[in-house]
Amino acid sequence: MKVEFLNLKRVNEPHEAAIHAAIERVIGSGWYILGEETAAFEREFADYCGVAHCIGVANGLDALHLILRAYEIGQGDEVIVPSNTFIATWLAVSQAGARVVPVEPDERTCNLDPGRIEAAITPRTRAVMPVHLYGQPADMAPINRIARKHGLRVIEDAAQAHGARYQGRRVGALSDAAGFSFYPGKNLGALGDGGAITTDDDALAVTLRKLRNYGSSIKYRHEVAGLNSRLDELQSAILRSKLPHLDAENTRRSAAAATYLEALAPLPLQLPHVHEDAEPVWHLFVVRTPDRDALQAHLRAQGIGTMIHYPLACHRQAAYSAERWPALPIAERIQSDVLSLPMAPYLSAADIRAVAESIRTFFACR
Repeated sequence: MKVEFLNLKRVNEPHEAAIHAAIERVIGSGWYILGEETAAFEREFADYCGVAHCIGVANGLDALHLILRAYEIGQGDEVIVPSNTFIATWLAVSQAGARVVPVEPDERTCNLDPGRIEAAITPRTRAVMPVHLYGQPADMAPINRIARKHGLRVIEDAAQAHGARYQGRRVGALSDAAGFSFYPGKNLGALGDGGAITTDDDALAVTLRKLRNYGSSIKYRHEVAGLNSRLDELQSAILRSKLPHLDAENTRRSAAAATYLEALAPLPLQLPHVHEDAEPVWHLFVVRTPDRDALQAHLRAQGIGTMIHYPLACHRQAAYSAERWPALPIAERIQSDVLSLPMAPYLSAADIRAVAESIRTFFACR
C-alpha cells in the first residue's frame, strides 16, 4: 500500500466547494487587500483562540518578527529560543536586530526545556520564544513563571499548533503574543503564504496593525517605519471556509496518532511523549531511532513517504556560521535521529497500520 507523506490535494478536497465559493465572493467584492474578509477572519480566529485580537500578516516569520518590532526588541537585546526548531524562529530574532540565545529542549518532547532557561538569562534578555513544536504545546506554566520573575516577554511560536491546548487553553492565548503560520501544509493551511498574530494586549494590537501596513493607520499617513505584511483577502476567505472544520480534522489527526502509538509501542523506537498538561494536534508524528536513515530508505522502497524535521540544527546552518555557539548536543542528537511519519486528517487506520507493519518488518530484519 502506497502512503504519501502528505497530499495537499487530499487535504483540501473536502473543502473545495467552500473554497471556490470564498474565492468567487472575494472576486465579486472588488476589494482584495485589508477588506471585510480579513477583518472577519481576524475576529473568528481571535474567538477561536480565546483572545481579544488577531492581526493577519503575510506569513509566520513576519508574525514573529513584527511582535518583536512592536515590543521594541532589537539591537543589543537577547531573545531565548529553542535550539531545536525550524529556522524561522531564529530568523525572526535576527531580523529584529536582536541576538539569538539558544536553549536546549527536553529530549522527551523536543520542546524548550523550562529547567534550562534561567541559566541563559542575562541583563540583555528581553523575551523568551517557546515553540509548540510538531503541534505539541510547550510547557508554558513554568516558562511564564520564569518570565514574570525576570520581567521578560513571552512570545509563542504557534506555527505548527493551530487548536492545541495547554491546561485547557488554546495556544495563542498562553503568552503576551503568538505568531501563527498558515502555510499550506499546516493544520489550518491557506492556498499560499499567510500568517497571524494573536494577543490580549490592546496597545500591541494597535502598533501591529500599523507596522504590517507601511506604518500607517490612515491612508498616506505613516507614523512609523513599517512593512508591507498583510494577509490578503483571498487567503482570509479561504481560511474562513476551513476554520470551522479545524477541530474535527485535529480529532482525526489525534486518532491517527493513537493508532501509531499503539501499533509502534513494542518496537525499538522513541515515540512522541505527550506532556500531562498538553493536548497536541499532531501537525507531525515524529519518531526517533539511531537507524533513521536505513528506516527511511526501507519505507521509501515500500512506497511510504517520510520527512526529516529538521535535518540540520539552526546553529549548524550556513546562515548562522559566523557566530560561535555553545555546545548544543541535544539539538544535534535530535537532528540525527528524528523521522516524521505520514500524518494527515484523511489517513485511515489501514494507512497507519500499513506504515506500522512496514516498520515492524524493518526491525525484524535487523
